[in-house]
Amino acid sequence: MNGYERRKHKKIEQVFEAAFQLFTRHGYQKVSVNEIAQQAGVSPATIYNYFGTKDQLYIDMIMNWMDKQLAKYDRILESDLPFPEKTKEIMLLEANNLTFLSEEFRRIQAFEDRGIDLKIRQESEQKIKGFFMKFVALGKQEGYIDKEQTEEVAMLFFTMFMNELGRRWDSANREFAISTESLMELFFYGLAGQHHGGEQR
Repeated sequence: MNGYERRKHKKIEQVFEAAFQLFTRHGYQKVSVNEIAQQAGVSPATIYNYFGTKDQLYIDMIMNWMDKQLAKYDRILESDLPFPEKTKEIMLLEANNLTFLSEEFRRIQAFEDRGIDLKIRQESEQKIKGFFMKFVALGKQEGYIDKEQTEEVAMLFFTMFMNELGRRWDSANREFAISTESLMELFFYGLAGQHHGGEQR
C-alpha cells in the first residue's frame, strides 16, 4: 500500500467511524453527509467521491462493521480453544450483533423502497455463509459435526440456537450462564448425533 492508498484508507476509516457513531446514535434520517464529514475531518466532496450517495455510505458502513465482526469470529475459530468453546463464543457474539442489526433494520424500514434493507440483508447473508462454511468444515474435521450434514442444515441449526441466545441476551438473571451451557450441550448432541460426538458424554 503506497502513501496515497494509506491516506485514502485512513480517511475511509475515519468516515466509517464517524458515520457509525452518528447513524447509530441519531438514526439514518436525522444525519446529514455534512455532519459526518465534519466529525470525520474530511470534506463532503470526499465522502461523495468515495461512496457516491448517503445510501451507499450507510450500506458500506454496515458491511465494514460486519467484516470486523467476522474477523473476530475468524480469530476465535483459529484459536486453541476446544471447538465447543469456539462455538459458544461465536454464538454469543452473533446473538449480540444480531440484536444490533435488528435495531438498525427497524430504523431503516422507511427506506425499503430504496433497497437499503434488502441489499444489506443479501450482502450480510453472503458474508456469514462464507464464514459458516469454514466453521462447519472445522467442526466436521474435529468430529463435532456429522460429516453427512450439509452446510445449509448446520447453519439453520446454529441460527435456531443463536436466536434463542439473542432472545435471552438482555436478561440479567443468574441462570443465563447455566442456560448457555445447557444449550451448548443440546446443540452438539443434536447436531453430531448420539454416536458421533467429539467428546465423551
